[in-house]
Amino acid sequence: MPKDSRSSGRRGEDLACKFLKKDKYKILEKNFSCRQGEIDIIAEDRKGVLCFVEVKARSRQDYGLPIEAVTHSKQKKLLATAFIYLETNKMESKDMRFDIVSVDLISEEAQIIKNAFDVNYY
Repeated sequence: MPKDSRSSGRRGEDLACKFLKKDKYKILEKNFSCRQGEIDIIAEDRKGVLCFVEVKARSRQDYGLPIEAVTHSKQKKLLATAFIYLETNKMESKDMRFDIVSVDLISEEAQIIKNAFDVNYY
């Protein structure tokens, strides 16, 4: 990944964390990675649901919608990585979901797509 993309990604993740904290999420971890993949943000929402968050930061709209960037293949990797996270942290199975936070790097606004994909599909 080019340096410029990495710094934009990091900035997008920082803005996403600010957005989530404002909405009373508790950030548990950023950039959890293992052999299966990486999860940008792991957080608990105000109801205690464990949220695995994929951040899509954009400075232009011509790349399509953020949800379109989370392909079926990426979803499978996120799911596998989430289970490694649960195992690594010796967490019991609990309510969890996969969200996407879309960050506009120009306006610094963020939007969340809760339950962006169905884990029961896999």
